[in-house]
Amino acid sequence: MDDQLLPPEAAYSNRLLDIQNLSKVFGGLRAVSHFDIAVPEGGLYGLIGPNGAGKTTVFNMITGVYAPTEGAIYFDGTDLVGMPPHLITRRGIARTFQNIRLFQNLTVLDNVRIAYHTHAGYGLVEAISRLGRFSRQERILTERAQDFLAVFGLHNRQLELAKNLPYGEQRRLEIARALATQPRLLLLDEPAAGMNPAETDTLMELIHFIRDTFKLTILLIEHQMRVVMGICEWITVMDFGQVIARGTPRDIQNNERVIEAYLGTRAGRGMALHVAGS
Repeated sequence: MDDQLLPPEAAYSNRLLDIQNLSKVFGGLRAVSHFDIAVPEGGLYGLIGPNGAGKTTVFNMITGVYAPTEGAIYFDGTDLVGMPPHLITRRGIARTFQNIRLFQNLTVLDNVRIAYHTHAGYGLVEAISRLGRFSRQERILTERAQDFLAVFGLHNRQLELAKNLPYGEQRRLEIARALATQPRLLLLDEPAAGMNPAETDTLMELIHFIRDTFKLTILLIEHQMRVVMGICEWITVMDFGQVIARGTPRDIQNNERVIEAYLGTRAGRGMALHVAGS
């Protein structure tokens, strides 16, 4: 990857996530073509682009849902290509989804407890027999989950079914569950989807809070430009499966090619001139 296209700290610091020449072909459709990105540890980065640009396909390849047609995905120096999703999770990558995927008929507490079982510390035989380390570890996991819910303001709802939570709280629960796997990299896929302005403001504060409190690296896909421009330090833009721009929020806001991708060539040119002259 050309270091001139990297955020300044990514060119020199530890690249926690380093994707090189990544492509995905479905039949005759090239959904992602020669995609690359470098995210240093502790970064809060955005991946944006029009619908169908290939953003979620990139997330699916990072998490092992799809196998790349070509390319490499390095996480802390290890190539993840060919690794199953559960091992990728254990290595320290967690994600949320555009459409909330909770265990709707389980309690709020159990949704988080399930995530903690990645680090349960007891074996299958102990789980079936409920002997050995099982009882002690289950008590510890429950206490950790309760502490975690308190951080996210959900402690008083821990015994409610997840499906009964308001939308904004369901989104918080999904993020809490992802963080319970103890990741180093958190992938957020349109976390503000379906939120009203007040919920969006709360979400923006939450994302900053969890990055700073849990010392995470965050890569997010988002269509609400207010969120992207308000919290991201560096942005990569995709269109038709390819990277078309990288830069700071100000760089992207004034990039004519990005505006054209979102608004169309004719409208984009007029908007670019307006933005540049504003």
